[in-house]
Amino acid sequence: MDILERLHNGLIVSCQALEDEPLHGPMFMAAMARAVQLGGAVGIRTNGVTEVEVIKKMTGLPLIGIKKVTNDAGQMCITPSFTHAQELAWAGADIVAVDVRKERPFGEPLEELLPRIRQELKVQVMADCATLEDAQLAAEIGVDVLASTFGFQHNEIGIEPDFALLEGMIALGIPVIAEGGFWYPEQVVKAFKMGAWSVVVGSAITRPLEITKRFVQALKKEEITQE
Repeated sequence: MDILERLHNGLIVSCQALEDEPLHGPMFMAAMARAVQLGGAVGIRTNGVTEVEVIKKMTGLPLIGIKKVTNDAGQMCITPSFTHAQELAWAGADIVAVDVRKERPFGEPLEELLPRIRQELKVQVMADCATLEDAQLAAEIGVDVLASTFGFQHNEIGIEPDFALLEGMIALGIPVIAEGGFWYPEQVVKAFKMGAWSVVVGSAITRPLEITKRFVQALKKEEITQE
């Protein structure tokens, strides 16, 4: 069965932790991936070559691999080069996600990078978008699936999905994986009813630091403080 078919109408869980977070590291993320697999996740998204390799061996699930790279100015780009994509594919990634934002701070030209990954590495490519314009450009160049990764909205206690963006992306006629700001099951159900191919949930499941901060922000919003 095709990788995208295995992900269709299922929940993908993003297992990631930043370098300054207590759960950072491949073994922690592999354990997290195994836990969400037991809970019913149909796929995993993770950051890092070692994480891809270990999680793939432990779960066998379809795996979306990314490599977050930060420059000297502190700007981040997802899988900015063919070399990064190659390392992820060799480690076992079934799909490689690439930052396609118009405002991405650095990286190889998308019109060269995206086709090369598909043709030379024989893996599927997911376009991590922030806007409908990003999605349209990626579709024109050629990708296997679009994702609303950067297309979330801010609210009083954190972030939430941008359903208007998701609707526009789905209308392009390419499989769309909804991602970014999903915190509640009801939001996931809504995305599927709109026509999303699958949905990625990350922080709400796998990042206790961010989960705790969200609860604390809610308390602060209501001006509830410790005495």
